[in-house]
Amino acid sequence: MRGRRAVTAAVDRAGDVVAELIEESAGLRSCAVIDERGGVLAATDPRGWAPQAERLWRAAAGPAGANPAYVHVAIDAGELFAVRDEHFTVIGVADRFSLASLILCDLRAALRRLERAPA
Repeated sequence: MRGRRAVTAAVDRAGDVVAELIEESAGLRSCAVIDERGGVLAATDPRGWAPQAERLWRAAAGPAGANPAYVHVAIDAGELFAVRDEHFTVIGVADRFSLASLILCDLRAALRRLERAPA
């Protein structure tokens, strides 16, 4: 039963993080939290976040196989941002011309909240 509680706690934390990001991050329109196995723990909408994030990280790695910690890409819908650590990816779409440094700061803070929260 302990494993189930840990999963439930992670989903609850992720849901809180997504809600806080949308409320507090200027320009961020939608976002998701993805675990290290590619499971979407929380999202603002069912957008197919996990496969998009996987393609994004694979493309950002490039031929040398580097593992970038963050990505920022302009897309038709606005600006796409993603940050990750060894346990989570936080990915979001912001309005065009949002301040990248602020969005990335907010997403990194979300990662820290996910990691520090008790299981």
